[in-house]
Amino acid sequence: MSTVAVNSEAAIFGRLIQAQKNNLTPELAHDILHIGFSENDRDRINELAAKAQAGTLVGEEQRELENFNLVGDVLAVWHSQARRVLSPSKSAS
Repeated sequence: MSTVAVNSEAAIFGRLIQAQKNNLTPELAHDILHIGFSENDRDRINELAAKAQAGTLVGEEQRELENFNLVGDVLAVWHSQARRVLSPSKSAS
């Protein structure tokens, strides 16, 4: 794995969350699972993704899509950590 991937913004946020996972309460975990993109943002993501597939994405749009992907990666890490806190098997560990 490259240093860039290991030190991407999403990976760094993931490590921050991992370091704090013992402090994540079930209440906070539930709140985290309710965080998501708005309908307008989802529409824009779909529009940008379609343009990317068609090969018509321009530079500024490419960066915008990368930003959405980065935030989505961070959100996925947060959701994963929240699900682990809420997992019934956690109490058996």
